[in-house]
Amino acid sequence: MRIKVFCFWVLSLLIPIASFSQDARLAQQYYQNGEYEKASVLFERLYHGNEAQDFYFDRYVECLLSLEQYEEAEKSIKREMKKYPNRLSFHVALGNLYERQLRIDEANAEFERAVKTLPPDRGIIINLAQSFVQLAKYDLAIATYEKGSKLLQDDGSFSYNLGDLYRRQGDSPRMVESYLNSLRDNPGRLVSLQTIFQRYFSNEDFEELQAQLYSRIQEDAESIQYIELLAWVFIQRKDYPNALRQIKALDRRLKENGYRVFQFAETVANDKDYDVAIDAYSYIITEKGPTTPIYIESKRQLLRCKREKLVQDYTYTQEDLLGLEKEYLLFLDEFGRNRNTAPIILELSELQAYYLNDMDKAILLLQEMIDMPGIQKAVQAQGKLALADYYLIKGERWDATLLYSQVDKAFEDDVLGHEARFRNAKLSYYFGDFEWAQAQFEVLKASTSKLIANDALDLSVFIMDNLGLDSTATSLSLYAEADLLIFQNRFDEAFEKLDSLLSQFPDHSLEDDVLYAKAKVYKKKHDYAAAAVLLQEIVDEHGDEIRADNALFELASLYEQFLGDTEKAKELYEKLFLDYSNSTFAVEARKRFRKLRGDNI
Repeated sequence: MRIKVFCFWVLSLLIPIASFSQDARLAQQYYQNGEYEKASVLFERLYHGNEAQDFYFDRYVECLLSLEQYEEAEKSIKREMKKYPNRLSFHVALGNLYERQLRIDEANAEFERAVKTLPPDRGIIINLAQSFVQLAKYDLAIATYEKGSKLLQDDGSFSYNLGDLYRRQGDSPRMVESYLNSLRDNPGRLVSLQTIFQRYFSNEDFEELQAQLYSRIQEDAESIQYIELLAWVFIQRKDYPNALRQIKALDRRLKENGYRVFQFAETVANDKDYDVAIDAYSYIITEKGPTTPIYIESKRQLLRCKREKLVQDYTYTQEDLLGLEKEYLLFLDEFGRNRNTAPIILELSELQAYYLNDMDKAILLLQEMIDMPGIQKAVQAQGKLALADYYLIKGERWDATLLYSQVDKAFEDDVLGHEARFRNAKLSYYFGDFEWAQAQFEVLKASTSKLIANDALDLSVFIMDNLGLDSTATSLSLYAEADLLIFQNRFDEAFEKLDSLLSQFPDHSLEDDVLYAKAKVYKKKHDYAAAAVLLQEIVDEHGDEIRADNALFELASLYEQFLGDTEKAKELYEKLFLDYSNSTFAVEARKRFRKLRGDNI
């Protein structure tokens, strides 16, 4: 019996709640559909069921205004004002009503009355300001918060709210000042402010923020949050040298172990500002020494940045390369040749193979690394892939395919396995086994690696398009042999092979591919002007061929990165994403175009 009574009691409570919730949803639906008469009935009922909730009353009044029932609206508002004289939002509602009727003086009087009668109550202050914000009356909302601060005798009480309002008004100096006041009073607000700045700030706003931060740091050098924010601003503006200066200062002042500097170094290295990254890693190595847990990794990343800087600039000398090799060897002498330094050994082998042209030394180094006890399987696999490439460059086909197959089998469902399978398929393509290679490329089009999938798709389509044009596949074989010679850096022989192809098969559909292959060679040799001439020929003479979008993207990249003509690059990127919208390069081309145009991406 007691259970039945209890259940009845629970149901008697839940049924009204469910009915209230249903009415609220239905009222909102009517309102959104413009059925104001139906909505007004429900909102009035909802408000009287919960008079503490201003939302329902505001919606009820909005419905009456939409129905132009001004007298009823005025009566309702004044009735509630008598019942709840401390709810100043009713003055805002009445002012809004008068404004709708073009009774401007009466409207302004109500608005001013609300602000004038403001009590020292934080909740009422916020509620009134929000009522003004809903009507986009930002000046009155600001006046409310400013008066509220005086009443509460706390000038920073509503700084965050004021910052938001000044932002809406476009008043950059006051916006920044208010936001910084809120940070002064609540340093824990730093992350939320950074989110706002990142989302809404223009370049001019960041300049204002930087200027005000400088002033505050001079006045209050102990406020760490200002230095942290200034460093962040420099990073947003890609002023990495100044950012590093602030980050070093924070590291020293807070007696940190260099992690902050290390994270910054990773950021700028990924953005290819290797000079600043090198400075940051050198600071950790010099200032923190071997006792810091990130000492070894900092040294490794320092070497990587030095190598990337040399490779990126294409201005290195043999002495530069030998100097870098010596630094790698000194690192290995200091930390030994073991499973922990295996990634460094892999990097050193690449330097020796591709830049110092000492393939035998690179092969011996990798063989030693692969046989190390306890080496991580993934690092070992990367070593095998590199070693297979070196064997292929030396013409040792079977040693190369054996290593590719080992990695493929060990990492069958992993990106490493896909990479091994792709390289093995490309090896078969080099040596004329087109059907097997094409079948592998077809499978790899579904790889989880976008890069592998795109490369596999390109080669699959390339073989399919050219295999049926010649019953003996002679032309495709000649091209594949030239492609292998290019991979082996035997450029003169590759050019002879390509010229032979065009001589035997004039006006062949591979003509654009021949031009593209030669352009890649010129780019490898840093003859960017010669590469641009060939790529332009593809764009002009072979615009409907498979290499056209590749050539257009490469040509735009050359003008942007090496030939110093950003306007030409912008024009070519635009042509690519407009004329070749289905190209795999279209998205990247649009992004680079917008960046060159100056868009804030």
